[in-house]
Amino acid sequence: MVKHVPEIQGILRRHMIQVPNVIREASGIRIFGKRLKSFVFSTDVAVIKNTNADAVIAVYPFTPQPLITQAIMLSADIPVFCGVGGGITTGKRVVNLALDAEFKGAMGVVVNSPTPNEVIEQMRDTIDIPIVVSVVSEYENIKERIEAGATIINVSGAKRTSHIVKKIREMYPEFPIMATGGPNEETIRATIEAGANAITFTPPTASEILSEIMIAYREKYAQEYYSE
Repeated sequence: MVKHVPEIQGILRRHMIQVPNVIREASGIRIFGKRLKSFVFSTDVAVIKNTNADAVIAVYPFTPQPLITQAIMLSADIPVFCGVGGGITTGKRVVNLALDAEFKGAMGVVVNSPTPNEVIEQMRDTIDIPIVVSVVSEYENIKERIEAGATIINVSGAKRTSHIVKKIREMYPEFPIMATGGPNEETIRATIEAGANAITFTPPTASEILSEIMIAYREKYAQEYYSE
């Protein structure tokens, strides 16, 4: 028997970014008692405040800064996983950023693919929250990542993502895996079927959403003008 799920929406917050429903087919990852299936990939506080995703993965291509982490933490009403570097930013600074993120209330931290295993080991000895290690290729040594202290593997392999997920799942049947879902429901489902427990979703930007709204406004005025 399918249970009815009552849904309550406000008038002003009805216009928000909805993650694809197919993500609900994933098993999810239970972290500190919370079951997380969908992660919105964004650092835009307006997007973060207006999404139904279970959590935020806030990674950006600049040197991580505590002020940015603080701004995201203040705006989010869902768990946040903060990027702390590992590529350009490495060594002791990554460990310090991870500790600062934990102190600010982050549920987990995310490190980039080039992060040395020694740094992951130092992080594991320093913080108590999950360490999410990004994987971009099937040729990476997953065993060493896990032994170093990775809590979750985050697969971001573009078109190869589902293949990489499947390969990792064959080696580690129960290890937590999150992955990018791709551009549509079919690619998301394929990634889930390959073994991903959770999906990261890249939402449209605020400018793209606003552009669609403006087009609708213009069409409305045009219709009113020609109907007179």
